[in-house]
Amino acid sequence: MKIWVNGGLHDEETARVSVLDHGLTVGDGIFETVKAERGETFALTLHLERLTRSARGLGLPDPDLDEVRRACAAVLAANPMELGRLRITYTGGLSPLGSERGDAGTSLVVAVGGTSRRPDTTAVVTVPWTRNERGALTGLKTTSYAENVVALARAKEAGATEALFANTVGRLCEGTGSNVFVVLDGRIHTPPVSSGCLAGITRALAVEWIGAVETDLPFDVLETAEEVFLTSTLRDVQAVHRVDGRELAAAPGPVTAKAMRIFEERAAADRDPKLG
Repeated sequence: MKIWVNGGLHDEETARVSVLDHGLTVGDGIFETVKAERGETFALTLHLERLTRSARGLGLPDPDLDEVRRACAAVLAANPMELGRLRITYTGGLSPLGSERGDAGTSLVVAVGGTSRRPDTTAVVTVPWTRNERGALTGLKTTSYAENVVALARAKEAGATEALFANTVGRLCEGTGSNVFVVLDGRIHTPPVSSGCLAGITRALAVEWIGAVETDLPFDVLETAEEVFLTSTLRDVQAVHRVDGRELAAAPGPVTAKAMRIFEERAAADRDPKLG
């Protein structure tokens, strides 16, 4: 495995950042996950735009997107695979032990790992912890992911692949690494970004391509929704067949199945789509 670290490719065994890197010591970093099929990325431009937004939100310098593109291309060329998870990580770099950043500059790491196509349906659970819709990191894709690790472990224990959060005022928010959509009276709804959810790339494309409506929803809508589905970089559009103990009949339902088909067709037609 070849990994890009701060300016060049390195073997997996020798790819290193300092143990005092701020991304490691305090989680001061951001990242993007990009789907790559046979060396071709999907929606890379949108992911890099969000990388910049996250950097600005965290107070990091804007990443050099030309370098990031070079790094992605080099990593994919050096690690050919059918379907890959391309991970771009950008951190505060070498810093003192503590929350204050140092002045040594940022760190950039790009790596890729093989993955497989997701099943058409999955199970999810709800968890008692909440997303803070007013937090300093709200809406940023940061490396401070420990609460997602805990929630996802809870989901795996229950035989599910995702855990869904409410926000602090009891409204439906998001999953640990996905956005959630529900079908009510035949119409598709998803929580607005003001709920505290990440502005997912796949979410935004799905809203535009399948005509979903951003709606402030109570968390218990999951108990009555006709259909539920998830979106994320590696899930694309994935139907939910069970929420906690509730089985949803015949998943994927007709609305979700149509959304899956539309997304697959549009994504195949344009590998670097724009919004608007």
